Amino acid sequence: MNLRLFWKLCGNLALGTLALFWTLSFLGTETEQQMSFIAERHQQTLKAWGRTAERLHQSGDEAALAQWLTELQAREQTWAAVVTSEVRPLAGSALSEQFQQGFRLGRNVEWKIHLYFEENPIMDMTFADGHTHFLVTLPQRMRPGAYLPGARLMLKVALPLAVLVLLCVVIYRHLMAPLRQLEAATRQFSDGNHGVRVRALMGSRNDELTALADTFDQMAERTGELILTQRRLIAELSHELRTPLTRIDMAVSCMEEGVDRHHFVPRIRSDCEAMRSLVEDTLTLAWLENEKPRLNEDSLDLTDLLDSIVSDLRYEYPDHEITTRLPDQAEVTDSSHRALSQALENILRNACKYTPTGGRVTVSLQRDTEGFCLTMDDQGPGVPECQLERIFNPFFRSGEGQARQPAGHGLGLALARRQVSAIGGWVRAENLAGGGLRMTLWVPRCRPD
Repeated sequence: MNLRLFWKLCGNLALGTLALFWTLSFLGTETEQQMSFIAERHQQTLKAWGRTAERLHQSGDEAALAQWLTELQAREQTWAAVVTSEVRPLAGSALSEQFQQGFRLGRNVEWKIHLYFEENPIMDMTFADGHTHFLVTLPQRMRPGAYLPGARLMLKVALPLAVLVLLCVVIYRHLMAPLRQLEAATRQFSDGNHGVRVRALMGSRNDELTALADTFDQMAERTGELILTQRRLIAELSHELRTPLTRIDMAVSCMEEGVDRHHFVPRIRSDCEAMRSLVEDTLTLAWLENEKPRLNEDSLDLTDLLDSIVSDLRYEYPDHEITTRLPDQAEVTDSSHRALSQALENILRNACKYTPTGGRVTVSLQRDTEGFCLTMDDQGPGVPECQLERIFNPFFRSGEGQARQPAGHGLGLALARRQVSAIGGWVRAENLAGGGLRMTLWVPRCRPD
C-alpha cells in the first residue's frame, strides 16, 4: 500500500516539532541573555553617580560626600558607600597586572546580571586611583528582566500555540485541497457530467489521496461507460422492437377485420419469437457488460464442441461447403460450455449467412503454448477496414449486412466477443486478401487466477 501521505505527515510533524523545540530553546536563551544586562540609560546613571562620588572625594569635602550618599540612599531606597581597598600580597607573592586592572569589590555595570538571584547585586564604579570604589546596591528600578515572566509565557504558550495552529492549517490545506476537488467532481458526476476526472487536477502529487483519485476516476469511467451502454442498449432495443410491434399491430388489425387470419398467425408467431430472442440477447449482453463475470465453471473439449456446431450448420446450410481442420482433442478447463458454444455458433452462423451459395467456410483449430487459436474464414463480401472493430458493437450492422440480412439485429458478434472475454479469451476480425472475412478466436487452456 502506498504510505507516502503517512510518511509525509510524520516527517513534517517530526521536523516541525524539532524546529519548534529548537526555536523555543534559542529564543528562550537569547531572550534571557538580552534581558540580563542593565539598560543603557541605567548604566549611564550608575556611571554618573560614580563620577559624582569621585569628584566629591577628590575635592576633600567629606561632609558633602556623606550628604550626597545619604540623599542617594534615601532617594533610591538602596545602600551606597565610597570605600578604599588595598590588597597586600603575602609570602613574597606579587599581584599581576591583570589582577590589578580587573580587581573590583562589586560588579561592573556592563556585566551580566544573574536574574535567578533574589538579592540585587552590588555595583562597583572604581575611581581613577584604582583603589577607591563607589559601591551601590543596584536599585530595584534598574534591575533587568522585568519582562522575563511575560516573555516566558509567550515562549511557552503563545509561540507553540501559534506554530501548532500554523502547522494544522498547512496540513489541513494539504489534505483538504484534493478532497475538495474530489467532492466537486463527485457533485458534478451526480449532476450528470460523467466525463469529470480528478487525478489530472492533482499534478505530480503521489500519495494515498491520489490513489483515491485514481480509484474515483476508474469508478467514474466504468460507471460512465455502463450508463452510456445502458442508454444505447435501451435506445437500440426500443428501435429494434418498434418494427415487429408495428407488424404485429397491423396483423392484429387485419385479423380483427377478418382478413386471412391463417396468413397472419405465422407472422405474429415469428415476430414474437424474434422479439423474445432479441430481449434475451439484450439482457445477456447487458449482464456481460455490467457485471464483467468470470465464467470458469466447466471443462470441455473444443474439438467435440466444434464438431457438434459444424454438424448442425451443415444441416442448415446444405449448399455450403464447411471444412474443418481440428486436432483429435482440445481440452479446455475453467471455462464455460454455454458461453463458448453460443459464441462459436454466432460467429460460424454469421460466416454461413454472408457466404454465398456454394461458397466455403473453413474452420481451423491450432494449439499454442497457453491455449487454442481458432480461425474461421468465409467467402462473404468482407467488412470495410474502418468497421472491423465496430462490428462488435451492439446493434451495429454494416450496409452490406443490412442489404443481405435485413432480419438480423446486430447482437451476435457483440455477444460473442463479450462471452469469449468472460472466459479469458479474445476475438478479432480481419479481411482476407482474396476476399471474405477471417474471425480469429483465442481461448486459454486453463484460465489463470
